[in-house]
Amino acid sequence: MSIESKVKQVEYLFERLDAEISKFQNQTNLNCIAGCGKCCTTPSIDASPLEFLPWAFHLFLNGEAEKTIIELKNTTKSICHIYQPLSLLNSNSGRCNNYQYRGLICRLFGYAANRDKYGQLRLATCTIIKENQTDIYKNAEEAIGKGLYVPIFTDYYMQLNQIDFHLGNTILPINRALKIAIEEVLNYYIYRPLPNGFKNAS
Repeated sequence: MSIESKVKQVEYLFERLDAEISKFQNQTNLNCIAGCGKCCTTPSIDASPLEFLPWAFHLFLNGEAEKTIIELKNTTKSICHIYQPLSLLNSNSGRCNNYQYRGLICRLFGYAANRDKYGQLRLATCTIIKENQTDIYKNAEEAIGKGLYVPIFTDYYMQLNQIDFHLGNTILPINRALKIAIEEVLNYYIYRPLPNGFKNAS
């Protein structure tokens, strides 16, 4: 399967997920606090290269892939390379530099569930939401227990794996996943023509 086809399939998966999350938010009134980026500062975030393939492809088409891969090779940070804090003094406030191309883990966290050892769905969200939206969070948990649909982490990662089992099933620290996603795109186009309409890229 071509890189372009994989990118389109991942983007289609994300579109469906975004619609489901939007519906879940409307039904529960659960929302992130404006300007909060605390979850993005977690140094132990793992992800697959496949979920960042659309991001890597976007960089490639805009001539930013090689520059970004050098930055990733030279970075010593474990915090996601795409995250931009508003200030050095407060890393918990910030934004994603490529929000449109954020990964699956970024989309799921906060508004999706995992199953506990008893098979019950538990909303995977942050302590800030739990502490600042206590009643809304509890009501959402109760609604899920009564059958309210919520996206499930494992379901979406299984669907992602069906697009490319190797890239989807390889789970790495997020910056390594970003680097491999770019390498996948660059290596693919070494001996292949660029996508239609593009004369220069990378």
